[in-house]
Order: sequence, then C-alpha cells, then structure tokens
Amino acid sequence: MEKIFASVYDTFMGPIERKYITKWRRELLTQAKGKVLEIGAGTGINFPLYERCDEVIALEPNPFMIEKGKARVKKASVPVKIVEGMAEKLPFAEEEFDTIVVTLVLCSVGDPKKALAEMKRVLKANGTILLIEHVKMNQPLLRVIQNMLTPVWKHLCDGCHLNRNTEKTIIESGLTIIHKKTYFSGLAITLICQHMKSNKKKWDRL
Repeated sequence: MEKIFASVYDTFMGPIERKYITKWRRELLTQAKGKVLEIGAGTGINFPLYERCDEVIALEPNPFMIEKGKARVKKASVPVKIVEGMAEKLPFAEEEFDTIVVTLVLCSVGDPKKALAEMKRVLKANGTILLIEHVKMNQPLLRVIQNMLTPVWKHLCDGCHLNRNTEKTIIESGLTIIHKKTYFSGLAITLICQHMKSNKKKWDRL
C-alpha cells in the first residue's frame, strides 16, 4: 500500500493543491527560519517553497515517497537533506532545530501525542512549529460523516484519519498556539505554535 499511495499521491492531491493548499503552504513557510525539520515530507512538495531558512532536514518514513521527493530537492533554493525515520522517534539531538514544519501529517502518524513530545524535545527554546492539518469539524452532521468515512479512508490513504481533533491534542501537549487560520468551515487549519520557555522572543505574524 505504501508504494501505491506514493505513486498516486501527487496526482490525487494535484487539483486541491493547485487551487488551495499550495497557497496555504507558501504563506505559512515564510515563517520557517534557521535550521528546519520537516516531518512527513512526503514527495517533497514543500521543498521549492522554502526561502528564508538556512537548511531543511526532511524526515519521511515511506521509502517510496523519499524516492519521489529526491526530484524536488533539486528545485529547492536552500539545502535539503532527506532522512528516513518516524515522527514518534526522531533521530535528532535535543534543541537542534529552530523551526519544525508539519503539513498534513498528524492525521496519519500512529501516536500524535508522542510525535508532539518528540517535536518539543528537538525544538530550540522558543522555536516555532508550523502546521497545516485537516481536523474534526464542529458541525455535528459533518463530524458523523467524518467518523463513518475514517475506517475506509484510513485504509486507502496510508493511515490518514479524517476525524482527529488535532488542535486539542496540540494544546494538551503544552504547545502554545500563537496564530490560527481556518478554511472550509473548519475542515482545515494552519497553526503557528511555540514551545514557550521564556518571554524573550517576539513573533512575526502572517
């Protein structure tokens, strides 16, 4: 399934990426600075959008996604290195990164709470976590539909859950949300989060 998912991902996501998500990615990634860790880099769709950072370490568990992502490394204007690994067990030292980027990933990791704890571990004091996610909706009927579709969707889409309350999980992890945008009546969100360790740093806002 991993190989099939990697082979069809860009084609399947292409229309909504071109019309909506690429714009969200581009806007959010203007906040990526310093040494960046991208978790769940997939086919490397973010790579050409990095401009203000020094380097990007791109973590991806699916080897077939990694092969497709290598082509986009060449399109990046900053150095990008792809590393195979899992979000729940990051192969990096404590406080190694200035920014962590997570786009459409927490919906599919096996243990989001553990993944967020690992992000906090490798993030520098007052570093930034930038996220794009689709989430459980507030409207009751739409929540029911998401719950009904998730078992099949999860099987077809490499573990993706349609009904995760990711914003709640982020808050419970101890991260502070300093900026939020919602799309499609709350189906998708972009977040800028900080692991607050002091009050010394001021933030750029979108």
